[in-house]
Amino acid sequence: MWKEEDNKLKADFTFSNFSEAFAFMTSVAIAAEKANHHPNWSNVYNKVSFELCTHDASNTVTQKDEDLAKVIDKIYQRYK
Repeated sequence: MWKEEDNKLKADFTFSNFSEAFAFMTSVAIAAEKANHHPNWSNVYNKVSFELCTHDASNTVTQKDEDLAKVIDKIYQRYK
């Protein structure tokens, strides 16, 4: 699901409705805060889009991004 493009890891996640998408975002926000690594993301109705890169590594993809992507995938599995 994740693809590396323009020095970013990118992925889109689709849900049944806005409430489910928002609940997912809340869970990701808590995990990101614990990791002290915060995503660039957007939400339109039932779709959440991510672009991950490490700002203090010249906006490139690092292990921090790979790790957060794995956590996001794990959280998403709860909604399938």
